[in-house]
Amino acid sequence: MTDREETFARVAQLIAPFDKKGVALAEGTTFAGDLEWDSLTVMDFVAAIEDEFDILITMNMQAEIETVGQLVDAVEQLRNDG
Repeated sequence: MTDREETFARVAQLIAPFDKKGVALAEGTTFAGDLEWDSLTVMDFVAAIEDEFDILITMNMQAEIETVGQLVDAVEQLRNDG
């Protein structure tokens, strides 16, 4: 399993408690459209991601991240830059 695959799996585990619709996760799964998350859910989820990976996701980054795949890429980048 690659680092990115491992990160995807960890992100998927963190999404699970917030996935009220039971959406099957894929790279292109969107947080707003597919998962239908509101801003409060997004804030709680971002906090969980930041704690899990010991990173900080800026508001600008959050605004650009629309899919699970984009989030995994951002986490990988932040972990490697840190």
